[in-house]
Amino acid sequence: MKQSVFIILVLVVSFTVGIIIWTQLPAYLREGGPLVSVLIALTVMLLCFILERLFTLRKARGTSSVQAFFKNVISLVQKDDYDGAIAACDKQRGSLANVLRAGIDRYKSVKTQPIPAEKKLSETQAAIEEANALEVPLLERNLIALSTIASIATMVGLLGTTIGMIRAFAATGHRVGGIIDAQQLAVGISEALVNTAGGLWNAIIGIVAYNFFVNKVDSFNYTMDEATYEVIQLLKSKTAEKESGSKD
Repeated sequence: MKQSVFIILVLVVSFTVGIIIWTQLPAYLREGGPLVSVLIALTVMLLCFILERLFTLRKARGTSSVQAFFKNVISLVQKDDYDGAIAACDKQRGSLANVLRAGIDRYKSVKTQPIPAEKKLSETQAAIEEANALEVPLLERNLIALSTIASIATMVGLLGTTIGMIRAFAATGHRVGGIIDAQQLAVGISEALVNTAGGLWNAIIGIVAYNFFVNKVDSFNYTMDEATYEVIQLLKSKTAEKESGSKD
């Protein structure tokens, strides 16, 4: 599914669900006003993006343990079994497998060509960087949405709070027989507090989720950088051995 289609679908579903849930809420929560439905919609959006991130990062790890997969690839490359290493990457899938596959496949295609060793390694490095540039945006996708929703929820909650306080203060100026209209005052305070709670709820979830996934992505990127560096160094040493062996 395209990202734009996914975003539109999430928006439509979230606001529809938000309105439906708002109409079914207890009376004291409905007193928060229509902005409560917006806060509910933001909660639904957060849940959608969190589930999408969990699924994507799980898929990015591949079908088996990353450590076991990497050890297997290193072992195959050391044995000059590049076809086996590529097959292992195809079986593993995931972001790391895609990046390593691109590098190993490029090295396999240039290693027999009559070009300098530095050129072979630079071609391999370029292939790895190109593949990495395609994978990283997928890992970081929708992270900005999480932080944006957290910020928007805070503003929506503050807006609802302000409207509720305006209504509450207006009630203090509206007197019936010299007595403050307690019902209108209570409605205004209730509206303010309900929106405050909803805004803080979304902000907390959004910030925690954003920091959690940023940490996960950074850790995964570090793992990919370490793995690709080790593969490049291994190929460099093997290329140097072959060059020295051919000279002898």
